[in-house]
Amino acid sequence: MTVEPLPLTGERTVPGIVEENYWFRRHEAAYLDLVRHCVGAVVLEAGCGEGYGAALIAGRAARVVALDYDETTAAHVGRAYPGLTAVRGNLAALPVRDAGVDVVANLQVIEHLWDQEGFLAECARVLRPGGRLLVTTPNRITFSPGRDTPLNPFHTRELAPAELRDLLVGAGLEVELLAGLRHGPALRALDRAFGGSIIDAQVAVVLGGGGWPADLLAAVASVRAEDFELTTDDLDASLDLVAVAVRP
Repeated sequence: MTVEPLPLTGERTVPGIVEENYWFRRHEAAYLDLVRHCVGAVVLEAGCGEGYGAALIAGRAARVVALDYDETTAAHVGRAYPGLTAVRGNLAALPVRDAGVDVVANLQVIEHLWDQEGFLAECARVLRPGGRLLVTTPNRITFSPGRDTPLNPFHTRELAPAELRDLLVGAGLEVELLAGLRHGPALRALDRAFGGSIIDAQVAVVLGGGGWPADLLAAVASVRAEDFELTTDDLDASLDLVAVAVRP
């Protein structure tokens, strides 16, 4: 059965679109690193979006429940990834019993939520003792530099590294890892080739409303998940934050 792809709205990334490949691979890189925490586990992906990440996790987990608030999105996930349990639900009131899952995955989602504290309290509630919350989110310092409000209109509140740590600790969780995702050597070379930032080069095309230069489109298409690095050094300079927190 052929499943129609979800439209690209700017709120989420989707696979299979050349112009979107940089952002897709940037998100995929975090999934590939964090999936080791999901081996043999019952996993709730809270805010699954298109579903590609939940499907990746399902290759290692015992069971994955893919939850999204948007009805169209949840229906798409059920059709596109039949191995997942796709559910529509509110992240502010997770439809999971207390201590019902081993892992909650929340990748590139918390910045979209109005009540981040309430959501994290829900994560702590549904995690079993010793269970892990996996979070990634854009680093406010580099994603919306010098601004009081996010650049992305779909984001309600972006976080700096210390702010994310404080939220996790405030929810009663123990921070096992706080790291940052950044460009590796191949992407740093592309940054130099495109005036210092391949990200800025892409944004200029999108905001300008013109066509994609052939060299930029080819560069974007060449990006792989392996071209990103995860490090605990200089978190304030990272592109995305990556956290693993444990319920005591």
